[in-house]
Amino acid sequence: MFDFTGKTVLITGASYGLGEHFAQSYAEAGADLVLTARSGDLLEAVAETCRAKGSKVTVATGDVSIEDDVKRVIAAGVAEHGKIDILVNNAGIADMRGVAAEHFDAETFNQILSVDLVGAFYYARECGRHMLENGSGSIVNICSIMASGGNEANVIAYTAAKGGLLNMTYQLGCEWADRGVRVNAVSPGFIVTEMTRPALEALGMDKWLASRTPMRRVGEVQEVTNAVLFLSSDLASYITGVDLLVDGGTNASNGTFQIPPIHHEWNKDTPMVPSSYEPVQPRPDWYQALENGIPGIHYPMPEGLDG
Repeated sequence: MFDFTGKTVLITGASYGLGEHFAQSYAEAGADLVLTARSGDLLEAVAETCRAKGSKVTVATGDVSIEDDVKRVIAAGVAEHGKIDILVNNAGIADMRGVAAEHFDAETFNQILSVDLVGAFYYARECGRHMLENGSGSIVNICSIMASGGNEANVIAYTAAKGGLLNMTYQLGCEWADRGVRVNAVSPGFIVTEMTRPALEALGMDKWLASRTPMRRVGEVQEVTNAVLFLSSDLASYITGVDLLVDGGTNASNGTFQIPPIHHEWNKDTPMVPSSYEPVQPRPDWYQALENGIPGIHYPMPEGLDG
């Protein structure tokens, strides 16, 4: 489906997780690569895998939150490959402590913003200038469904950073549109990787995540990768300033049931087509008051209340 032969792709945060998967998929599609992250050893391992697929790969370690590192990495990529056609702004950090907003410390807040938002801006600005001079280019920012609304799984610094990244995508997508550079975002929902799957399944988190997703399952890495490759390819040549949600319908929903909705049983003569989804919680006792439906619609009004 995708052919990136002759294209050079710069991927930040390329040493593991989504970034590693992006790198391998671009290599399989014929692209040459500039890979960056803080860990040189991990980057080299990813690079060797991509070289085995026929890709010319440049490894340049650096911290996305340090402006001089960003300039150095991009300069190394241009020197080695002559150009950068595609930037995948993937580097990001989060906070797994689950600290509530009213207790969130300033140091961690600023650290997350410096990587997830400021670092993404540095790379977009520097690569964007290079692309504008060449008259073409594509930038894909890896955002998140957390950028589009609040929920109980959000961490305040992460959602603030990703919200800023989403609006930056809109702004750059419009500002650079008539000069040949497209800027879009991919916002993954709840995605599992080979590394996180055992822990999520052991803790039962995969079931909880599926319970608040309309498709009733967590996402796979390849499903995110497909969206990234599409937006960066010529197949998306008339698409800019777009946030492509890869979330199983989560952000389209105003809420997804985790216990069986009682109204699914009200209309006995026209039952719903059954779902294979197993709710994570049994029906609570207070549902009994509604289990027969709405008085006057699903059964006659109690005597004395029909007037």
